[in-house]
Amino acid sequence: MHSPPRGPVYAIYYTVLAAVAVPVNLVAIVILSRGRCGLSRCITRYLVSMAVTDLLVILTAVILNRIPGIYFPGSFLSITPVCSLSITLIYASRDSSVWLTVAFTFDRFVAICCQKLKIKYCTEKTAAVVIGTVCALICFKTVPWYFMHEPVYIINKIPWYCRQKDIRYTSIVWTAFDWSDRLLTPCLPFILILLLNVLTVRHILAANRARRRLRAHSNGENQSDPEMESRRKSIVLLFAISGSFILLWITYVVQFLYVRITNDYNIKSFSDPKFILQESGNMLQLLSSCTNTFIYAVTQSKFREELTNAVKYPLNLIVQLIIQRKE
Repeated sequence: MHSPPRGPVYAIYYTVLAAVAVPVNLVAIVILSRGRCGLSRCITRYLVSMAVTDLLVILTAVILNRIPGIYFPGSFLSITPVCSLSITLIYASRDSSVWLTVAFTFDRFVAICCQKLKIKYCTEKTAAVVIGTVCALICFKTVPWYFMHEPVYIINKIPWYCRQKDIRYTSIVWTAFDWSDRLLTPCLPFILILLLNVLTVRHILAANRARRRLRAHSNGENQSDPEMESRRKSIVLLFAISGSFILLWITYVVQFLYVRITNDYNIKSFSDPKFILQESGNMLQLLSSCTNTFIYAVTQSKFREELTNAVKYPLNLIVQLIIQRKE
């Protein structure tokens, strides 16, 4: 099947997703970039980069792919070279978003569990290097996707739509690339995030017990502990982001494993259960591209303050203009 999913459910879902995801990611980028949320510059770098790649996912996968396919089938976006480029950009932005989530999770793991390494690794400069390296490697990795497709129809010498070449299933090289690409995203990130979170929780529990014993001996158990409070906020943010990623990507991972284990790639129609499982995974993983902003608003009080100020500013401006006109 070369055409995107159609029907009222998909049309409404992707339209609403685009209408919500674009502004919330733009708001997150602007607010975080101002550096007034009480977060370190290192964390801010990661969160801004994640918001940027999430925005690119929505632009490439939803606005330039799903929505045109639903509302404007047969547009110039369906020409094979454009279609191939679109698919490549989708993989590049999506994989960058996923691996930046892994990089952020690893950064917080180092900050919480590796105090000696923290001083050198958890810096703004290191974060910038990691972000640039991850995005560059992902872009290089996704280039072969452009050459994996061929036209479905050729009308008046113009190639239309994209389907994967048969060589993908017969060539050892393409099969190896396909497996490695799918394992690198999302299987390996899925495992790494789970592992890093388990190790982080283990370290936190041990450190908290030791700290409580130390404070009990010093008769300071009733005093506030800034270190514990700072650690708690960092942990809440980490677990909210990584937990959201795992929940929204698990359907996609299950679908990938099912298809690869059964070796059943044939999808007959939009009502085929395999297609419904596949598209459900796609819908949920695309939803993950707009959840981080809501996570910031729930877990970070200063982010909520900046968001409130951003909402109040145009309203106050309108009120002032109305008052000036009346005067």
